[in-house]
Amino acid sequence: MKALLLTIAAAGSMLVASQSYAVDAAAAKALAQKSGCLACHSVDKAVMGPAYKDVAAKYKGNASAEAKLVAKVKAGGSGVWGPAPMPPMGGQVKEADIKTIVQWVLSL
Repeated sequence: MKALLLTIAAAGSMLVASQSYAVDAAAAKALAQKSGCLACHSVDKAVMGPAYKDVAAKYKGNASAEAKLVAKVKAGGSGVWGPAPMPPMGGQVKEADIKTIVQWVLSL
């Protein structure tokens, strides 16, 4: 019984680690554009902030990435990708929209 529980727990953690994000890419990109994200970010090249593909690569397999990035977008910050600060977006963009954008970024 103990071995069965360990097997189930291991399988569950692999599912979480390999989580894929089912998000409408075109709608999410339009939301990022409307929210001002694409003024400082691009999908495949660094602008003022990191390329979204680089963000996705850095957090690939990290089960807590979505929650961490949603909090980071809401609060803003600096120092992770260079000295340019990212302003807090929590007061300007709805949390549901931030979550959709983060899921799209992580899906790249």
